[in-house]
Amino acid sequence: MVQKVYITYNQVHRLCQISAEQILSSFAPNLIIAIGGGGFIPARILRSFLKRPGSANIPIQAIGLSLYENLGQTDDPAETPGTKVTRTQWLDLSALEMVNLVGKNILIVDEVDDTRTTLEYAVRELEKDVQEAAEKMGHSGERARFSIFVLHNKDKPKKGRLPEDMLLEERYLAAKTVGDVWICYPWEATDIDEHDQLAISQPS
Repeated sequence: MVQKVYITYNQVHRLCQISAEQILSSFAPNLIIAIGGGGFIPARILRSFLKRPGSANIPIQAIGLSLYENLGQTDDPAETPGTKVTRTQWLDLSALEMVNLVGKNILIVDEVDDTRTTLEYAVRELEKDVQEAAEKMGHSGERARFSIFVLHNKDKPKKGRLPEDMLLEERYLAAKTVGDVWICYPWEATDIDEHDQLAISQPS
């Protein structure tokens, strides 16, 4: 049976808080792209901690990627990583002002780095789209600088790979590294009180 670890909203809030200073100093993001649905809430919380007096809020854009598939057990909502990334929502490059992407620092936010397949896809496809947009604008020499923030990184062999320069320049940050467990986030709960009780009662 898969070991489950229950995470509360307060824990998510604190993980974002303790990571914000490093993100500001190392990544200095101009734009946040949240991977839905798990990256939405961390991205919004993180934005509050990244705001500095006199500066504007960092804009948040959203993309939707799905890798997980249900195990088919009606009494257990646990899912297992799939093999193919499905793009369920993407940036509308015709409507989005590309000046917000080309030559900018872009922070990709997700809740968990499991197999790394989703993150690999997101970075690869976003880099490709921004590069194409830059060329159309006559700025082929400019590149967006992507960074990644996740709440949890699972300490396990990864199927996906991130760009070498991203790892060498330490543009990847996980607030916490955990074992290969099933992480139950509060936004997945249908009974938040029960969820919080399970979080309190689990071994620390």
